Amino acid sequence: MRLNLYSLQLFVAVVEEGTIAAAAEREHIATSALSKRISELERLIGTPLLIRQSRGVVPSEAGRTLARGARTLLHGAEDLAAEVRDFASGVTGLVRVAANLSSITQFLAHDIARFLALHPRVKVELEERISSTVTRMVLDNAADIGVFAESDDARQLQVHPYRQDRMALVVPRGHPLAGRGAVDFAATLQYEHVAMHRGSAANNMLARAAAQGEQGFSPRFHVTSYDAMIAMVSAGLGVCVAPVAAVRRYVQEGIALVDLNDTWARRQLLLGVRPDDQLGAAARLLLEHLRGPQA
Repeated sequence: MRLNLYSLQLFVAVVEEGTIAAAAEREHIATSALSKRISELERLIGTPLLIRQSRGVVPSEAGRTLARGARTLLHGAEDLAAEVRDFASGVTGLVRVAANLSSITQFLAHDIARFLALHPRVKVELEERISSTVTRMVLDNAADIGVFAESDDARQLQVHPYRQDRMALVVPRGHPLAGRGAVDFAATLQYEHVAMHRGSAANNMLARAAAQGEQGFSPRFHVTSYDAMIAMVSAGLGVCVAPVAAVRRYVQEGIALVDLNDTWARRQLLLGVRPDDQLGAAARLLLEHLRGPQA
């Protein structure tokens, strides 16, 4: 059975208007042509859809069922057409993104800039938060898309891989560890460290890593950005652990990068959305853009 959307539209008009003549006038079609469409529908379905009365028509029980389902189909078709038109004319809308600092400094800023160049009518709002807060914001509908480091906090979200986050030791040139190909994090704890602010995800991660080796992690300096961290290391005030992509551009500024052997130094960054959530067209576009190869 193949139901024609236009025939369904005409049938709904007849049910709503109460007469074939009024429906034909509303739909700008000849009365005879509309009657033929209704007869074809009845033949296709195999049962009368309208009950003819002296003052017009009323739907039969089958007709009421068909009218109800037809309205759903027609509304769905209108919504689909509107979404397709949005793609043709340029999607508009607001997308709320929450992301951890590492993803922003390494990848996300560049990826969002490219997305907005392709879709200038979309507005993206970005908030930087620690990963555990990012996942909570998505679950609480305070953000449409979250970008965060892989963790147990993401179990309630629908997640997609984003990028690999590789951490390295950053040391001043001439430092005893500068010539090493790779080191264990535990071997760095004898030196002064510059770290992100207390309570940050990065600081907590390093404290846990030190505790696993039954050592303490007590940085003398705490900062709130990788720029400040690199400035401190470049001045010879200590060493730090930072994302490779975020600090690579500073290599010419009196610092050297040393790989870390520790497994935690390689993390998967994830994209997360609420499970079974119906993202708007703009949010879906951004999600697919971020899931693409190297965005």
